[in-house]
Amino acid sequence: MVLSFVSGVVTRMGDPRIGKHLLREEGEVVVDEVTHHWFAYVRPALETGLALVLLVGSWFVDVHVAWALIVVAVVFLVRAGWMALGVVRDRFVITNMRVFRVHGVLSQSLATMPLSRILDISVQKPLHGRLLGFGHFCFESAAQEQGLRDIRYVGRPDDRDLAIQRVVQRAGLRGPRVPN
Repeated sequence: MVLSFVSGVVTRMGDPRIGKHLLREEGEVVVDEVTHHWFAYVRPALETGLALVLLVGSWFVDVHVAWALIVVAVVFLVRAGWMALGVVRDRFVITNMRVFRVHGVLSQSLATMPLSRILDISVQKPLHGRLLGFGHFCFESAAQEQGLRDIRYVGRPDDRDLAIQRVVQRAGLRGPRVPN
């Protein structure tokens, strides 16, 4: 009972509600909703581990020192939880009309780019990303400043890049249209 309640709260907190940003009456549909690769959670996990080490260590030191370790551990736990929640709520969405990114915990930011404005997509795969199956997207558009430039820790970046290229091709924005 308690576990299902906690699971429901975490699910609601982690859902950025992508559907409310879609232009459904215009026929917009989601092609792919991209969450971060598990590697994006490594830093929050390491900070959580450090906090647990500090909490266990507080049992074996003088009481006057233990409170400081506990305070530092709580700070690390809160920070790790906040970072993990930020990663969960960060979504990159590919639709048949545009790409957009929704992110933020307390306040939510939305950056969108129509498919027609995408000039170039660079996919960067560092060595550890190639080994673990993630990469980073860098969008180039006609605009100088944009809110949708770097998307980090994208799982299966080659598949996602091909999905974007297919959507752009089917929309007739690049080259001759290929029948389905």
